[in-house]
Amino acid sequence: MEAARQYSVHEAKTHFSRILEQVATGEEVVISKAGEPVAKVVPLRPKVMRTGRGSLRGRIHIPDDFGKLPDDIAGAFGMR
Repeated sequence: MEAARQYSVHEAKTHFSRILEQVATGEEVVISKAGEPVAKVVPLRPKVMRTGRGSLRGRIHIPDDFGKLPDDIAGAFGMR
């Protein structure tokens, strides 16, 4: 795994937009003060975009026989 890029506080303030672009592509960035790491900027996990209840309506099809057991399995349990 590649080491995180490191910026001083001054560099981080000056290049904040660039740092955010790097993090958005999956990189981790370390911010240091007087040469000592004090913070790490990491990408957030992507959010699942859902609009609420029923947001998958029309995208999923459940066949009418979804809950029907195959005859051989139903027979094994005496469910024919």
